[in-house]
Amino acid sequence: MFAPRSGWGFGCLRLSQLRAARPWACRAGPARRYRSGGGERQPGSEPAVSPPGLAHQTLKEWALLVSPFGRLRARLPCHLAVRPLDPLTYRDGDRVLVAVRAAEGGARDLAGLQVKYDEALKEVAIVSDTIDPQASVEVNAPLKFDLNIKSSGSGCVKIQNIECDNCKIETEQGTVILQSVKSQKLHVQTKGGKVICLGTVYGNIDIHASDKSTVTIDKLQGSTVNISAEHGLLEAKYLYTELSFLSSAAGDITLGSVHGNITLQSKMGNITVDSSSGCLKASTHQGAIDVYVSQLGKVELKSHAGSILVKVTSSLQAHLQLSGKEVDVNSEVHVQEMTEVHKDDGVLITGLMNQASEHEKWIKADAPEGTVKFRSQSWFQSLKLQD
Repeated sequence: MFAPRSGWGFGCLRLSQLRAARPWACRAGPARRYRSGGGERQPGSEPAVSPPGLAHQTLKEWALLVSPFGRLRARLPCHLAVRPLDPLTYRDGDRVLVAVRAAEGGARDLAGLQVKYDEALKEVAIVSDTIDPQASVEVNAPLKFDLNIKSSGSGCVKIQNIECDNCKIETEQGTVILQSVKSQKLHVQTKGGKVICLGTVYGNIDIHASDKSTVTIDKLQGSTVNISAEHGLLEAKYLYTELSFLSSAAGDITLGSVHGNITLQSKMGNITVDSSSGCLKASTHQGAIDVYVSQLGKVELKSHAGSILVKVTSSLQAHLQLSGKEVDVNSEVHVQEMTEVHKDDGVLITGLMNQASEHEKWIKADAPEGTVKFRSQSWFQSLKLQD
């Protein structure tokens, strides 16, 4: 007989609650036991874990005997949550536990739901076109299980504490939440839902958010990161990568502390970087750029129709090339060998900060239709501490 495991659920998807209470921090329900043999079990009398305000009932549960290094394939119109097996209870990591829950008063028909394991493919498939969209499917899988998940309609997906080689998630209008996920290759695509990364997400990361979808990130760490949005906000607190490319058609790009070789592009939106350590290239057609440079590689900033604000530490060594309709260098910034050239369409200022000698360390800022402002700012000021 299998040992008990704790229940867990989705929780509320409102971003304000996600930030305030840490998302989907659901209370565990009473332990459940499964019959031996890896078969299925009809629900007992135990209460299920439910999102706030919704009473959910367990409709059916499965315990499948699997290879620890397999794959989960899910095609569902409802909510799906995946987390790892308890390693103390399942030391061999050879089970996939599946539970289906429905809202009280919701449809209870599971005739169209398939839950099966293909031993040859080493694949668990959970497939349905007809399950109630308000239902939820909860999966406990081996830690190293690959994931291939597609949700339709407003079905949301949450992945928590999984480590795998490949993780692919696609939603239509549903939110994707990744919490403390590690994957060699992580691909997320949504046509209209939110993408929320909590804790640290590791790996080579590819995120595409269409329409008004927003992307909100605590911390990404990996070799390559590629994130694109259309009309929604793209926001990240920490990026630790070798190479990152972030783009948005009309939404703003707002970043905290970024490290590595970073390229940012926006057509209509503003670009803000609280702290850059490394090489940074940022461009926008109609938005403004606001960047604090703490440690310098190469920095190249361009706003075709907006203005640029560059903030640096007073000890930074750099070659400067600042051009725009107006260029304003604060008197607190000590620039040596400064030259100022006025033209009909603006002004160009060049110079050195703190006797910079390494030619690969430079800052270029160009705002042909706007103003370039260059300011000194301490690291402490860059923290933007709030009461």
